[in-house]
Amino acid sequence: MKVRPLGNSGLETAPLIFGGNVFGWTVDEPTAFTLLDAFVEAGFNCIDTADIYSTWVPGNRGGESECIIGHWLQRSKNRDKVLIATKAGMEMGPGRKGLAKSYLLQAAEDSLRRLRTDYIDLYQAHADDPDTPFEETLEAYAELIRQGKVRAIGASNYPAERLAAALWTSDTARLPRYECLQPEYNLYEREGYEADLELLCLKEGLGVIPYYPLASGFLTGKYRTENDLGKSSRGQGIRKFLNPRGFRILAALDEVAAQAHTTPAAVALAWLLARPGIAAPIVSATNLDQLQQLTVAATLELDVSWMDLLNEASSPG
Repeated sequence: MKVRPLGNSGLETAPLIFGGNVFGWTVDEPTAFTLLDAFVEAGFNCIDTADIYSTWVPGNRGGESECIIGHWLQRSKNRDKVLIATKAGMEMGPGRKGLAKSYLLQAAEDSLRRLRTDYIDLYQAHADDPDTPFEETLEAYAELIRQGKVRAIGASNYPAERLAAALWTSDTARLPRYECLQPEYNLYEREGYEADLELLCLKEGLGVIPYYPLASGFLTGKYRTENDLGKSSRGQGIRKFLNPRGFRILAALDEVAAQAHTTPAAVALAWLLARPGIAAPIVSATNLDQLQQLTVAATLELDVSWMDLLNEASSPG
């Protein structure tokens, strides 16, 4: 499996990252073990999660995904074979959010305990915190790196101007630097990333690991009418894609998939992998069949005519 650099962090990931947001939600622990075993056996090496996963499930308090991954690491003895990426900063409860130094140091300890590991390979700011100076946040990361508890840092959901300011602060204050960005980016949601963030990431050499690369499942072709929205727990969130532009994208995916003898999902992921600066999309699966369909994308190369067709169909303009 050909690996790709995560910016200048020294970390390298296979072309797809497993998204642990489904653990403790639509995937229970035994199924998670099966999926992670298969993912690693197929040659992939990076798992992404967050402390907040999955607080939206009734009865959950957050940290469920990290706990499941920690149990898997303990059982599989695969810690040295994988990169563990997690995030902090979104609200976990009253007084438990943001990127203040004291909170971030405690959040890291909590994640390490749940993950049953001594270090986090990639620790990411889950969202920008305008109430905390960049220097304070970056000093927390510096302390965690000095202690050997974090190897590299990244950002998620940052607007371009704030990410640029954070990078400037790292350079001028000689503090650790965000080496990757985790934005929402896919064939449908292009403008938010491509307008400003893409150029900044390329200029600064950041690795990009997009989330929702399949637009919450829309780009798999599973949802094509209002009647399809009840097919999963995410179905109602797909409604916004059921419009002329969304249908054009699906038609282009169908055409390329037919010619490449693969699935629309694999084509959508391959399109991302062919974009400049993209290190690895973050994908989730709830069963082995889904996982196998997605991992095909790691070796699928789209020719120029296919890329042109997809770009034209999905053009935000």
